[in-house]
This record gives sequence, structure tokens and C-alpha cells, in this order.
Amino acid sequence: VQLQASGGGLVQPGSSLRLSCAASGFAFGSAAMTWYRQTPGKQRDMVARITSGRFTTYADSVKGRFAISRDNIKNTVSLQMNSLEPEDTAVYYCNARLLTDEYWGQGTLVTVSS
Repeated sequence: VQLQASGGGLVQPGSSLRLSCAASGFAFGSAAMTWYRQTPGKQRDMVARITSGRFTTYADSVKGRFAISRDNIKNTVSLQMNSLEPEDTAVYYCNARLLTDEYWGQGTLVTVSS
């Protein structure tokens, strides 16, 4: 099983960034895919989730700014992040959840700073 996250970087406030997570080794189409983020000393928080049926859920702090999507042909999940704020700075993780299994990818660092 692999979840390979990419797309992080250093951007200025107000900018946009798109994260991607490439999945392999499990039934991607059946998985709920979630982006989490974590800052040092804090717990890992859910940012956005998309179910196998493409139902989406967002953290209140990112509603209207972030959009999660999935491509079941390419086995990828993406997070479009707009109007980025310094408070969005974190390591972002991709998560896959099936009925009996859960997988995590390595994180990708997003830094929002002027």
C-alpha cells in the first residue's frame, strides 16, 4: 500500500496551492479519502474528506476556501487550497479508510508566509 502526497511548498498569504495524493495497493474506489494536517505539538486534524460516493466534508476553518476531489481512474485525491492563510501552515497528510483498514501517507509541508 502506498499513499504518496505531493504539492506542498512555501507560498504567500492569499495564494493557492494544490496537493495531490497518489494511491496504490488497495481498493481506492471503495475508500473514504481524507486530508489531515498537523502542526508541532498539536493533534492531527481533519481538513477535508470525500467518501466513495463523493460526499464531501470540510473543517469549518477551510470551508469555502478548500476543495477536495478524487479521480478513481488515476487513483488520486486532490486538495485545492485557495486564499491560503498563515494559519494553514502545517504538514498535510493523506488518509485512506476502508471498512477494516486504514492507511496513511507521508506528509507534505505547506508553509504560508510573507
